[in-house]
Amino acid sequence: MFKGIYTALVTPFKDGKVDEKALVALIRSQVEAGIDGLVPVGTTGESPTLDCEEHLRVIEITIQEAAGKAKVLAGTGGNATQEAIHLTQEAQRLGADGSLQVAPYYNKPSQEGLYQHFQAIAKKVELPMILYSIPGRCHVSIEVPTVKRLAQACPHIVGIKEAGGDADRVSQLRQAMGPEFTILSGDDGLTLPFMSVGAEGVISVASNVIPEPMVAMVRACQEGRFFDALGIHERFHPFFKALFIETNPVPVKEALHVRGALQREWRLPLVGMHPDNLGQLIQVMKSLELV
Repeated sequence: MFKGIYTALVTPFKDGKVDEKALVALIRSQVEAGIDGLVPVGTTGESPTLDCEEHLRVIEITIQEAAGKAKVLAGTGGNATQEAIHLTQEAQRLGADGSLQVAPYYNKPSQEGLYQHFQAIAKKVELPMILYSIPGRCHVSIEVPTVKRLAQACPHIVGIKEAGGDADRVSQLRQAMGPEFTILSGDDGLTLPFMSVGAEGVISVASNVIPEPMVAMVRACQEGRFFDALGIHERFHPFFKALFIETNPVPVKEALHVRGALQREWRLPLVGMHPDNLGQLIQVMKSLELV
């Protein structure tokens, strides 16, 4: 259902508020590039620092601008189950195609806690759900048996964004879940190896800046042209790495600012890059003729 290349949209800010004009322009550029879908207000969208009204407004704008040309997988997860339920219900009301549900962060639940959290959300909505396992941020992984248990109990839990950095786990998930369950890479630099062992796409940070090459790489993988995909991967791998010199989404917003797409603005506690790291990012972009 949610296969291919999905852009984890940044949230542009201007003078402390969501920059709706810049967001619309970004979404339109993504749709024109042939992206399969858009993921507003995930990690890359700085969701922890948006209030509820802003969060839903970003989702609403994304749905309006995608206009059925790209699917919208709304980031509506959280570390409080009732908040996640509310956001997901609202995303369903607004017309999202699905929801991205991150593992609860900071409170570090057990596997049983994770199961009950996601099941509680699934019981309250009919929206298809993609689980999001990112232990580097949440300090808890949604383990394979828990994923299987959830999919069996909740038919509209249809996939997972796998951001644990382990291709073997993709193989484990594919064997446990069968062909109908969608697995998406959560790391640009691992898209090619993950897709080679059973993933079906990526939720991408890099595609905010380079949507066309990311579309081309994922299409090549989908068509079994892995040698062609490797060429794209090798060319842009330095950029994939540079986008994580500092905490995401700081570098990708710096990159978009360099290209004139948005203001150089974040919400505290995020701040701009250290000048040395920014210089390194710009150097990589120049070497790839991105600026």
